[in-house]
Formats: sequence, C-alpha cells, structure tokens
Amino acid sequence: MSSIRIDEANGSAPARIQLSIERLLSRSGLVAGVALLLAAGLAWRWLMTSAMAPMGHHTMGMSVQPWSAEYLASAFIMWAVMMVAMMLPSAAPMILLHARIDRAPTDARRLAHTLLFSLAYVLVWAGFAAAAAFAQALLIDLDMISAAGLSLGDRAVAAAVLVGAALYQLSPAKAACLDQCRSPIHFVMRYWSPGVAGTMRLGLLHGAYCVGCCWGLMLLLFVAGVMNLAWVALVAAVVFLEKTAPPAWQASRLIAALLLTGAIMVVALR
Repeated sequence: MSSIRIDEANGSAPARIQLSIERLLSRSGLVAGVALLLAAGLAWRWLMTSAMAPMGHHTMGMSVQPWSAEYLASAFIMWAVMMVAMMLPSAAPMILLHARIDRAPTDARRLAHTLLFSLAYVLVWAGFAAAAAFAQALLIDLDMISAAGLSLGDRAVAAAVLVGAALYQLSPAKAACLDQCRSPIHFVMRYWSPGVAGTMRLGLLHGAYCVGCCWGLMLLLFVAGVMNLAWVALVAAVVFLEKTAPPAWQASRLIAALLLTGAIMVVALR
C-alpha cells in the first residue's frame, strides 16, 4: 500500500486526509471543480437540446435501421454524453481528492494529472456507452423497445428488469464495488501510484468499480425511457445519493426495496 503525504503549513509531514471543502479546494482542486461543473452542465444541456432531434427524426416517416453505422454512432454519442452528465457529479469527490493530493512539482502538471484521471474515468464509461448502444440496437431489432422513447413496451419485461436490478443491489459484487466508490480516501490510499501511468491506472480502476457499482441502475433507463430526461435525472440522483450517503443509511437496500415495489406496481397495472 502506497503512503500519501500532504504538505502542512509548517512543512511536509504525514497527515490524515480530510474531505473538507477547505482542503479539497486547492488551486488545482478549484480549477478541477469548475471544469467538472462545466462538463456536467454542458452534457445536460446537450441532452436537453441536441440529443432529442437526431433520435426523433427516425420516427418521422422513416424506418429505423438500428444496425446502421449512422444509428449506432448517434446512439453511442447519446449514451456517452449521458454517462458524463450522470456520473461526473458522483465522481467529483474522488476527482477533487486526486487534485488535492497529487504531488507533481508544478500546478500545470497537477492539473494535467487530474485531467488524465478524469479522462481515464470517462473512458471506462465510454466503453459502457458502446455496449449500451449495441444493446439499444438489439432491443429495437427485437421490437422490445420503441424507437422513439427507447422504453420497454412489455410490462412483464420491465418488471423483470426492476427485479434484476433490485437483486443486484443486494449482491456481494455490488457491495464490493460500492465500497470502493463510496470511500475516496481508502481507494486512493490502496491504489495510488505517482506519475502519468499511475494516474491513468487509478482513473481506469475507479471507472471500472463505478461501472460495476452502477450498471444495474443504468438498465433502469430502458424501463421508463432513455429519452425521458426526467427519468434520467432521477436515476442520476439515485446514483449520487447511493455513492455519497453514509453507510448507516443502507441506501442500497432502500433502493432495492423501492425497485421491488416498482416491479409489483408495474405488474399490478397490467
């Protein structure tokens, strides 16, 4: 396990890392925080404006070709931007912590390392976006989701997705991944290594744990519609709450209970 040193006012000495605003918002942390806000804000703006038109055009007198390169590319872009909008806010504590503790000799290099960490994290979610785009095309090809709203038409299938997501919420794999995402300090202390390679590795690893933690919740987007931005925002809020809530809240169990309740309601309303 690598040790992490933080400069104190009276010199360089080992210190306990504290996730307070004052400690996280160093100069590089402040710039990183502003960049995160801008990136997430621009992603949400893109979703509310540009993302609706391309998908909607497929339903205006034209048949959908889900396996065409054009459709797959547009679906991938939509999912990739959506992952940035949904996941960057919940990753902010980890990114700001990285900006605070990086020991590169200059501000420019510290910012570069934090950018690389963030890009590596987003790259993993871009891989998930590619898988989601192919899943979307397959579901349209099988006539399981509508091409317009990208929502499941069969209530039984929607209920099954809710139950599956609830069961994953209670699984050991979910708990293990959530532990790594919920505790930035412990994650960094366990996996930290200096330099560009260490930064990229840390970002990729954090992204992998986050995908492992949240992929089940992302499947919920197909239940009420990937194009339903209110639903997208709700799922993003649930992800943020789960990753930032104290362990004593048992957020994962609460979410699982709500998902099971939702599955029962979906079946009952048939």
